[in-house]
Amino acid sequence: MSWTQALRRQAVAAIAPTVFLGLAGYFGWNATQGARGSQAFAVRQEQLGVVEADLARVSTERDMWERRVAGLRTQRLDPDTLDERARAMLNVADPSDIVVPYGPGKRLF
Repeated sequence: MSWTQALRRQAVAAIAPTVFLGLAGYFGWNATQGARGSQAFAVRQEQLGVVEADLARVSTERDMWERRVAGLRTQRLDPDTLDERARAMLNVADPSDIVVPYGPGKRLF
């Protein structure tokens, strides 16, 4: 057996392991660096944390606005208080006016 035949036989025997090793390396690289790999997963988790924090902030703000709007419904709105606040905000209240607040549900007349 000549050395060329031995070299050829070793080269043929090395082809299959080289191909499979290349495939394993390709899939291993994609598992860590690819578009759906572990690094991309970490980036998506970080983005998810930012979005969840933003959602919590916006939900809190929405709840605050819902409470403020609920106070404007006719069942809960006191016309005297509304008149008092409107006069104060529009700067048409007389400084000598005396405002006597009553408890909820208690009216003078």
